[in-house]
Amino acid sequence: MKVIDTLRRSNRSLLSAKARTLLTAMAIGVGAFALTLTLSASNGAQQFVDKIITDNFDPTELIVSADEAVFNRVDTSKPQEYDDSFGEVASQAGAPTQVKQLDQEDIDKIMKIDGVDSVREGVSVSLKYITRDDQKKYVGVIGTFSPYQKPDLLAGQIPTELNNKQLLLPEGFLSSLGFSNADDAVGKTVKLVVSKQSGTDISSQAQNGIFINQQVVDQLKEQTEYSEDFTVAAVLKKPVTSQPGTELYMYAGINDTKRLNDITKEGTPGYQKYSYIFVKVKDGTNPDKLLAVQDSLKNMGYTSQSVKDTQEFLNQIIGVLRGIVITFGMIALVASLFGVINTMYISVLQRTREIGLMKALGMRKKDVGRLFRFEAAWIGFIGGTLGAALAFAVGTLLNPWITKTLELGDDSLLVFDIKQIVILILLLVIVATIAGLLPAHKAAKLDPIEALRTE
Repeated sequence: MKVIDTLRRSNRSLLSAKARTLLTAMAIGVGAFALTLTLSASNGAQQFVDKIITDNFDPTELIVSADEAVFNRVDTSKPQEYDDSFGEVASQAGAPTQVKQLDQEDIDKIMKIDGVDSVREGVSVSLKYITRDDQKKYVGVIGTFSPYQKPDLLAGQIPTELNNKQLLLPEGFLSSLGFSNADDAVGKTVKLVVSKQSGTDISSQAQNGIFINQQVVDQLKEQTEYSEDFTVAAVLKKPVTSQPGTELYMYAGINDTKRLNDITKEGTPGYQKYSYIFVKVKDGTNPDKLLAVQDSLKNMGYTSQSVKDTQEFLNQIIGVLRGIVITFGMIALVASLFGVINTMYISVLQRTREIGLMKALGMRKKDVGRLFRFEAAWIGFIGGTLGAALAFAVGTLLNPWITKTLELGDDSLLVFDIKQIVILILLLVIVATIAGLLPAHKAAKLDPIEALRTE
């Protein structure tokens, strides 16, 4: 019997029991539905991560530190010995951790490494507050703007050289600082205030019973504050692909941020020291050259991380989550395969006389087995196609709502890949065919005489 004839006959057999075929296929369809949505969600998450990396980091740069704690590579289960030279105490996984910092001497050493093009310090300053005349005061953080960043603007333009006390103001500060809209903010000045280190501690004097009148308190307060007026060069649209936690970051040029940072840390161990720096590699798009500089830094005792390392780490997290969800989908799929076996086994029992008649008319054992394997494959194909199609339809309908709810901008959380869907359906066909092997084998072994005697 020709393969095409067997395929047609298997199709007719399934159509003769439409309800049973559809119900069995829908069991597989549930697994296909879950797996299709899982794959599309992981595609969307991966694209989103890739866009965050692309829009915020230069692939030719390395993030370099003198301490592995910057990259959370530290054992927080044991107390860390205090070191005066380390400077600030940071928090890693909830544990207090001192971070060894880089100074100018380190920067000079790194600049001499073969393949290093330039170095820029990683500086962010916690403001005491930001304000305008007759407006309330708000806490904030100002960071160094990287030329590689590609933020969306509501108004204004980013200068080629962001210096001379020019500021990129986040959209979130507009109404708080009394601006009517983004255009109103451009060209206006805001006051940035940072805390200066002072030898006079007001609170300790008060605790020691030393009387300080209000006028002296105000004078001491002024001495511990330093303010500068910055001009708003542009207003940043609320970012979709920003690094988490940086939505309200203000940005200024490297010279301005370093100056404010020096003012806040003057007289402390952290003065003119940095937890990390950005090292730009010549021809850094070449992985070999990037790796060569990383090896040189490692040999000198520094820790580095490339954009690719960061991307792989984030994608690894997505991969783990995807694996967990796929596992649940596979459990549902395995359960449905028992339904395929049961359905096909019942079909063999119900069609015993038919099988005996086909064999009596000359149908070979392998043709009988192939007939039932084809029927199982058809069930897998129908179930996989229905589940994937339903997932695609539901995902397409929900994508606009999900995008709006999660504020993803032009990005979609569910990104369907036709190639993945086709491969998934083919895998379901193969798995369903395997599930049909036992019933097919039973059908092929039936004795035609005994089968014809069956009532």
